[in-house]
Amino acid sequence: MSELGYDGKVVIITGAGGGLGRQHALLMASRGALVVINDLGGAVDGSGSDKGAAERVVDEIKALGGEAVADTNSVATPEGGKAIVQTAVDAFGKVDVVVNNAGLLRDKAFGNMEPELLDPVIDVHLKGAFNVTRAAWAIMKEQGYGRIVSTSSAAGIFGNFGQPNSGAAKMGLVGFTRVLAVEGAKYNIKANAIAPLALTRMTENLMGGLGEKLDPGLVSPLVAFLAHEDCPVSGQTFSVGGGRVAHVFIAETQGYHNPNLSMEDVRDNWGTITDQSGYAVPNNLAEETAMFLPFFK
Repeated sequence: MSELGYDGKVVIITGAGGGLGRQHALLMASRGALVVINDLGGAVDGSGSDKGAAERVVDEIKALGGEAVADTNSVATPEGGKAIVQTAVDAFGKVDVVVNNAGLLRDKAFGNMEPELLDPVIDVHLKGAFNVTRAAWAIMKEQGYGRIVSTSSAAGIFGNFGQPNSGAAKMGLVGFTRVLAVEGAKYNIKANAIAPLALTRMTENLMGGLGEKLDPGLVSPLVAFLAHEDCPVSGQTFSVGGGRVAHVFIAETQGYHNPNLSMEDVRDNWGTITDQSGYAVPNNLAEETAMFLPFFK
């Protein structure tokens, strides 16, 4: 089978100065992508900066024969998002792909979660994806092409102790992705999300012995495929790690209906309400709403 390439597609990857983002950049650049390496070079908690982090990855890519430019703007503000996209336009003339990968960790149990632990996580993970994608959206619509890949997490989808801030932000990215898929469909813009499991500086203290099997480079093939023009899906979320890829989907049971519904009806029919046989997987709000219609005939 033929090898997948990017043929000069322009790719923005946020948080690409190390970890997963660096691996995404190296892979896509090796397949012909023109890459914007965005990274502040901060610590795991988002503090500080190292302007050289992005430049080092650019140097790696160029040494391997690829093309890339560095960008050190923050994703956390609308102005920063616009500046990142402008870097791509100035260097390469367009934007075809946005990979929302920038992140930070400020873990704490919910009872101890203060605003200074919540706000920066929401600003970088959720608003950061919004800021960069929004700045690229008009370009993608005008050219009739775009691919957006956002980094969610198992903590957001399934929950994890001590991560109420990142859990909220990461599940927010799933909803964000679903809406982008609906609105982008007629412009050939596809949006998907990943929930990665990989050994990086953000997770090295959490993985234990499993970490050696979780090379971050094994996440990048999925990201690169979702960012490719051949990607067949939009609005979907995938779990990926250690060479395993799986589809994570939101399903709905057939449910129970009573036009005179009472609390007691809910109690007495709880088994029917939660019966997972014959479930459906709606792709959008309209399809989910249609599941109500048989009950209203």
